[in-house]
Amino acid sequence: MSGKFSSLPGEIYMLHILHNIGATSPERALTLEEIARWTAMDPLEAEINLRKLLKDRYISVEETLGVKRYFVTADGIRKVLSMYS
Repeated sequence: MSGKFSSLPGEIYMLHILHNIGATSPERALTLEEIARWTAMDPLEAEINLRKLLKDRYISVEETLGVKRYFVTADGIRKVLSMYS
């Protein structure tokens, strides 16, 4: 991480990345492995951050055929947008 977002907690950085790549609906949801790649995080670290975001309701999870996919909720979108104001 560099620039303005380098001092953000890992889960907020992750939320920012998910929002910016468009993972904002069930149709655009990503797996843990995809999120780890996009955020350049270890999968275990990514999973911990996903749990925090789920707890805060900034992301949601859909499970299809045993595969979990995560996407940013409306609350998560508002959280990201509030970073710019």
